[in-house]
Amino acid sequence: MTAAMKIKNLGCANCAAKMERKINALPGVKAARVNFLTQKLTLEAEEASMDSLCRQAAAIISSIEPDAVLLQKTR
Repeated sequence: MTAAMKIKNLGCANCAAKMERKINALPGVKAARVNFLTQKLTLEAEEASMDSLCRQAAAIISSIEPDAVLLQKTR
């Protein structure tokens, strides 16, 4: 399953790269891409673990950049 989510207030490309590395390291993530230009996270994982991974990704994003917020999931 693939989910695409908007990241509000993503401030720099370096932070996006850090987020991508940490999200890709989560168990169950097949692939994660954080695009600074489009301010979007694309996450590939099994459907059963997607909600949990989205919550973990949101926590990673806010820990790296406190003003950044992961918005709703779209398919």
